[in-house]
Amino acid sequence: MTPIRRTALIGLLTLMTTTPRLLADEGMWAFNNLPLERLEAKYGFEPTEEWIARLRSSAVRFNNGGSGSFVSPDGLVMTNHHVAADTLQKLSTAEADYYRVGFLAGSREAELPAPDLELNVTVAIADVTDRVNAAVEDGMPDAEAAQARRSAMAAIEQEASKENGLRNDVVTLYQGGQYHLYTYKKYTDVRLVFAPEFEIAFFGGDEDNFEYPRYCLDVAFFRAYEDGEPARPEHFLPWSADGSEAGDLVFVAGHPGRTSRLNTMAHLEYFRDTGFPFLLDLIRNRESFLNEYGALGEEQARQAKEDLFGYQNSRKARLGGHEGLQNEAFMARKAEAERSLRAQAPEYADAWDRIAASRAVAAENLAAYNFLERGQAFESRLFQIARTIARLVAEQKTPNEDRLREYRESALASLDLALYSEAPIYPRFEAAKLANSLDYWRATVGADDPVVQLVLKGRSPEEVARELVEGTRLADVSVRKQLVEGGPEAIKATDDPMIALALAVDPESRAVRKVWEDQVEGVESAQYGRIAEALFRAQGDAVYPDATFTLRLAFGTVKGWEEDGESIPPYTVVEGLFEKSRSEGDVEPYHVPESWIEARDSGRLGLDTPMNFVSTADIIGGNSGSPVVDRDGEVVGLIFDGNIHSLILDFGYDDSLARAVSVDSRVIAEALGSVYRAEALLRELTGGR
Repeated sequence: MTPIRRTALIGLLTLMTTTPRLLADEGMWAFNNLPLERLEAKYGFEPTEEWIARLRSSAVRFNNGGSGSFVSPDGLVMTNHHVAADTLQKLSTAEADYYRVGFLAGSREAELPAPDLELNVTVAIADVTDRVNAAVEDGMPDAEAAQARRSAMAAIEQEASKENGLRNDVVTLYQGGQYHLYTYKKYTDVRLVFAPEFEIAFFGGDEDNFEYPRYCLDVAFFRAYEDGEPARPEHFLPWSADGSEAGDLVFVAGHPGRTSRLNTMAHLEYFRDTGFPFLLDLIRNRESFLNEYGALGEEQARQAKEDLFGYQNSRKARLGGHEGLQNEAFMARKAEAERSLRAQAPEYADAWDRIAASRAVAAENLAAYNFLERGQAFESRLFQIARTIARLVAEQKTPNEDRLREYRESALASLDLALYSEAPIYPRFEAAKLANSLDYWRATVGADDPVVQLVLKGRSPEEVARELVEGTRLADVSVRKQLVEGGPEAIKATDDPMIALALAVDPESRAVRKVWEDQVEGVESAQYGRIAEALFRAQGDAVYPDATFTLRLAFGTVKGWEEDGESIPPYTVVEGLFEKSRSEGDVEPYHVPESWIEARDSGRLGLDTPMNFVSTADIIGGNSGSPVVDRDGEVVGLIFDGNIHSLILDFGYDDSLARAVSVDSRVIAEALGSVYRAEALLRELTGGR
């Protein structure tokens, strides 16, 4: 792994915290509050209502945490290979490893149904802040107020779903300053169309992750279907014939996952001192285990590959964020900005103190909350299934507004899609993962922990994991359905050991969840709401909300950067791919697939084709797979990464060093035509050009 450049990072952090107003290209803007005046003033560009509507309704959210877009009138969806990787893994077998060797459907009939993939398209956004807050009575304690808000949100979602028949989610913005109802059209019949080889999609591997220059074809295509026929989306994004040039204004429509730019100092200190160290230690444990398991053989490596990539990516990203929070100059400037805001809003001064107290509660309950409620002590898909079944049966007896959020009526269709997925389950892998997580849990909280003793009963983690996995029947989808349909009686009667485990740990899991919801999230939603009022008073709606995995628009220019006296150009070209491979000995992770070598040697492949490029667009995790479009709303690229300096964008934006990294639209078209001979797909993508 290439080390983070400390001197450059410190300079970046200093700039980020001394800029009092938004930087020119800063912002992950909600589509119902776009910075139109800034775009006009800075770039002389005023998007039309049709331009905005087309981009909004072409953008797609993947339920596995990524983004995408419709790029043809026949429901063709473009995203990243690494967003598609979960589906590729589930569709693969030892005999046909699509994750590794790629896939191209020779016809629409040959497109492969994804086992449990859901795509969401935003069709409406409504501000429901007043209605949510109206549920809170004057003088209510924060915990009661939080429950009142949750009940109001559930009611709003249920009413909307009955009215429109779509997916409806009330989203908390500004950590509690506003509440918006997002309405989505869902697609659950989604089929794989194309994915390249892993070697070219993730060329450079973990070593080059978050680095630049890059040479990746990190792209995949799916097709959404409705009633057995290709979907006909309201809008789709046309393909640019010419791509982009240095200095061009570009836009990114995607679903950034989570940022913490509005968080208080106490909240950031919690991340620095408690949250990130805990998470990084867990990630190292999982990464080490997966490397060891993968070393057992080719099939074990195939089974572990996607999980391993996820943990490697998380480890590098969190290390970068933790580095930023350890910088004294950065934290001092954040503290000064907080003091300034508190001085401007003395009537809200106790809000910061209450958040500090809530973070103390979070630190005290962090291990129990993560190991029990988030299930990190029981890392197994079979346990996740068991918990979902047990809780679903129990929650359905509860009034909708009082249920755990993931079991509300508005969420059940998506829950069923995941619960009854036919995705393969590998018993030996499940047992190994579960044994490792049980062992790590015991080592972290201590063998004397009452819940550890309840689960292990003096036995080894390996013995317990083996008995659980060998004894459960939950790999069979029909068994899952029988248990849910049988209700409480079926749950009570079953002797399935995984169900028994889920039931045994549920009281403690629910107890720590209640503490977290009441004394952490409940307090913070109320107090951040008050801080948001202070921000709105000072800056109005020029303050964009932190990322929430909802649709946002970012913009910037295609632009390289200067670092240590070196000029980093904005584009790489295909020829550089082969040069990089040669310089690294043409071995993994720098091996070029034979399909590319053959296309080069035959003279078909254009070596001067732009491959990857960087821009100043403000992106974060979750934006992977987002389309990059130009002023005409045409696709010029595909977001797939950020550079090393983007790793602290969780906490602030800068355009001096941080860059978004994209696959160039021109190399996608070139690869489809010259490398993969995917003529029909290329014609569909480019409109027959």
